[in-house]
Amino acid sequence: MAEDQEDAGADVGGIAADRLRSIIERIERLEEERKALSDDIKDIFAEAKSAGFEVKVVRTILRIRKQEPAEVEEQETLLDLYRRALGM
Repeated sequence: MAEDQEDAGADVGGIAADRLRSIIERIERLEEERKALSDDIKDIFAEAKSAGFEVKVVRTILRIRKQEPAEVEEQETLLDLYRRALGM
């Protein structure tokens, strides 16, 4: 059994087992955190909905805020042009 523990840190097939275990465990922790954050975001969207906000519009605003101002302006200009072309 002590030999098994010693081998845990040894290279196995050229792979450093301790390093691999550390990487896997870090990824697992981050995935747990991401899940918790995702749940928090869902709760905030539910709060927005219960406060009378349209969640679809809130999502659109979030997407727009991530873009560069010039990109947003170009999209709005094209949208306006297309609407006028369609008589909207």
